[in-house]
Amino acid sequence: MKTTGKEKAYLTSNDVAVMMMVSSTTVRQWSQSGSLIAHITPGGHRRFLRRDVERFAMNKGMTLQAANNDRLRILIVDDDVQFTRFIVELLTMNIEIVEIEVAHDGFDAGQKVRVFEPDIILLDLIMPGLDGFEVCQRLKSHPTTKSIRIIAISGFDSKENVEKVLKAGAEICFSKPIQAKALLQAIGIKPEPSIRMPSDNQARGNM
Repeated sequence: MKTTGKEKAYLTSNDVAVMMMVSSTTVRQWSQSGSLIAHITPGGHRRFLRRDVERFAMNKGMTLQAANNDRLRILIVDDDVQFTRFIVELLTMNIEIVEIEVAHDGFDAGQKVRVFEPDIILLDLIMPGLDGFEVCQRLKSHPTTKSIRIIAISGFDSKENVEKVLKAGAEICFSKPIQAKALLQAIGIKPEPSIRMPSDNQARGNM
């Protein structure tokens, strides 16, 4: 499991499975039975608080596995260069241990996913060529990439678009201009009371 200097507030089912050396199906069964407390995202995905997982493991007499990699890998996929620059600065200023890659279209994103193996993708919906909906659907339908967390961000966040990308597998869809605190919390970072913001403050992106 990947962690950051500011530990992730929430863990995915895959994170918990790795920590406890069980399958994601077993984690889901524990959650469905109520023995392991889960929180459901707006997109219908399960997220677990670390303290709940630790308590559950202690009650079960299980030993949690240490992290193998302490860097959170985030891939930003957006054709707006100015907006991606803002997001890169926002993340590096508020997450202590993070690796970031940027792709400016869906086809480039596919290459970056194979090489970079991101934990999280911040995905724009409307891009030339392969759009965000198709990128999300392809990643979530492939066994080697379906566990990647996808957070959509778009200036075209109509009800129809939001429902479409959530159905494709994204866990949430944010609108532009992005709310920095909400984005950091969705990633799993508890932001400091005073969030550090990039100097250019270009959070709007293409609308």
